[in-house]
Amino acid sequence: MTWVDWIAAVVLGVEWPIPLFWLVVHPLAGFWRGRMRLAYWVAGLAAWGAGLPLVFFLSEWLFVAEQATTGQRVAGFLLLAFDAGVLLRVEQELGVHRLVGQAELTGSGELHTHGLYARVRHPRYTAMMAGVLGACLMAGSLLMWVLSMAWWFLALLATMFEERELRMRFGIAYAEYSRRVPRFLPFRVWSQEH
Repeated sequence: MTWVDWIAAVVLGVEWPIPLFWLVVHPLAGFWRGRMRLAYWVAGLAAWGAGLPLVFFLSEWLFVAEQATTGQRVAGFLLLAFDAGVLLRVEQELGVHRLVGQAELTGSGELHTHGLYARVRHPRYTAMMAGVLGACLMAGSLLMWVLSMAWWFLALLATMFEERELRMRFGIAYAEYSRRVPRFLPFRVWSQEH
């Protein structure tokens, strides 16, 4: 593996398990309340216990950076830089505890609608999607693109469960916020009637 492949592998080893983590937490948020430590263990082991071996065992077929052009690598690095920048900004705005689900697992917290969250409801997922796209551009393999499509589907599913949990927790305030602020992009691709 080249150094470009290693960067893509690290990004995927971190990013790919995240939707799996949230697919364990969000649908069962009520169950996990009062069991926060158990939730972190179960969700973390389920997510990274599946994601890291996937990246490791498929690495020979996932990472073929010599097929990627210089332009693809540069675009990939720019997307990874965007992902890292948004992660740092979200961490500043929310704090580490909220970033790793403490609000969901305790049923507490307030609806954050400022900063990046005034423009999109899920800036972290937007950035992760960009990061995974960047890793795909850098790696240059068809298998990477196929698995990333599955990841994007899981990320969309995780955000749907997250939004359901937020609607239950914040009610009308979250419904109004959802009407006002787009999900992933700072603009609406189609009208709200769709």
